Amino acid sequence: MHNIEDLKIWKRSMDLTKSVYQPVSELTLEEKFGLIPQIKRSSISIPSNIVEGAVRNSNKEFKHF
Repeated sequence: MHNIEDLKIWKRSMDLTKSVYQPVSELTLEEKFGLIPQIKRSSISIPSNIVEGAVRNSNKEFKHF
C-alpha cells in the first residue's frame, strides 16, 4: 500500500485538477451546463484512479490504475 501524500504523481494530478477548475468557472452560462460537469469529472478522475490503485495490495494493481 502506498502513502498517497508522498506520491509525486498524485500531487501533480491534484495540481492539474485545481488548474482545470479555475478557468472552467469563468466559462459562459451556456457552456457551464454541457462542458463544465464533464471537464470536472474527467480532471478529478485522474487523482481518484491513483488513490484507487494505491490502496490495492500489489504494485501490479497499482500500475494498472
